[in-house]
Amino acid sequence: MSTAPLQVLVIGGGTGGLCLAQGLKRAGVSVAVYERDQTRSDGLQGYRVGIDPDGKRALRACLSEQLYDTFIATCAKRPVYFNQYTEQLSELFSSGPEIFKEPPNFDELDLDESVSRMTLRQVLLTGLDDVVHFEKRFTHYEQRPDGKVTAFFEDSTSVTGDVLVAADGTNSKVRTQYLPQAKLVDTGLIGITGKTLLTDQTRKLLPRQVIDGVSMVQGKKGFMCILHVMRFPWDTHGELKDGIGRTETELIRQWPGLLYANSRDYIMWGFAAADHWLPEDTMQRKGAQAQRLVQELTADWHPNLRQLFALGDSNSCFPLKIRTSEPIPQWKTTNVTLIGDAIHTMTPGRGVGANTALRDAALLCKNLVAAQEGRTSLLDAVRDYETKMVKYGFEAVIKSRQSMDGHSANHKSGLQGMLVRGMMRTSMRAMNQMTFVKRKMAMAEAEFRGAGRTTED
Repeated sequence: MSTAPLQVLVIGGGTGGLCLAQGLKRAGVSVAVYERDQTRSDGLQGYRVGIDPDGKRALRACLSEQLYDTFIATCAKRPVYFNQYTEQLSELFSSGPEIFKEPPNFDELDLDESVSRMTLRQVLLTGLDDVVHFEKRFTHYEQRPDGKVTAFFEDSTSVTGDVLVAADGTNSKVRTQYLPQAKLVDTGLIGITGKTLLTDQTRKLLPRQVIDGVSMVQGKKGFMCILHVMRFPWDTHGELKDGIGRTETELIRQWPGLLYANSRDYIMWGFAAADHWLPEDTMQRKGAQAQRLVQELTADWHPNLRQLFALGDSNSCFPLKIRTSEPIPQWKTTNVTLIGDAIHTMTPGRGVGANTALRDAALLCKNLVAAQEGRTSLLDAVRDYETKMVKYGFEAVIKSRQSMDGHSANHKSGLQGMLVRGMMRTSMRAMNQMTFVKRKMAMAEAEFRGAGRTTED
């Protein structure tokens, strides 16, 4: 079995692609990432991503110990409550640490984290200056008779390697060429996201459980809004706050990515509605126009929520059509493969999209290292990865879709929609009185998100 050095080409410098590159470089496998953005500070800024136990184990497997510790040090304060409220800020359901007589005996890796997408991007870019090539827009690839694969770019350049990994997201050009049968499905929902700085003024707008947790607001017509307060180790001026550990302070001070991590404490909000309730031009409304639309749609919501939207950073607002992949049977293995949203785009219903991409990266990294070391062939390594990824990846897609479908009746008009929303509120208020139900729900969610799982599972 050949032990010749591998050359891995990664198309896309998102969460999964960069995590894979970190792991491969650390293991001595030649890797190059081709990213369409112009600089390391391009892309989404200021938005959170939840990193669950699966994601944390993948990061720990791929990153150096110091860089993983930097990731942990730059995470926001963990939420401790999960809440459901009406649009008038009347509590429907709230679950926090008080539901347990004794806290679950979870390992540190079994606890969720929240991090700014931009901060996570800077962590994953650290040390990859010689690996990541910016402003490289992929056009197509060609598989060669000698077993190699060549990627072509808009600037008329090309590069050849042993394996090509599609990490280019939901609108993957690699997937379009490689697996044209893999389709995306429109869920019929559109989200509008934004952020409002956390200040003394905005803090007073929300109940304490909302400040310390993740909350869903359930409104009329099925309108929904998620609220998540992000509090970072640095203050509004970028200076490190008092009270964080000395070791963490030194890690962050010496970390070059801090220069690009521009997030300050904020309240993330994501409004969602069925597209039939929205103007036809919703997807064209950006910035202040998107912000005004949310205010118009929530005219009868609690004044504190309306003020929260009004005080938002208009530059942070944009609409997003919520789509999901359609699971497909496993395909014939070649020297082209896919990770993350490039193959299993999922709704935000269970919040595991980025974590599944990280899980992909860690598994594929492990298998490619085995191929370079001669413990398996390249195609066997890729086939083993795809067999496992197709199973857990599309299971996550299905469960994520089911979570969103569970709310679909909420968006109906007329009497049917009103009855469904009324029944849902009644059931949540009933469960809010049942501590044992809350415990069961909390443990089931932790298990789904990877608590207690190992990197081998």
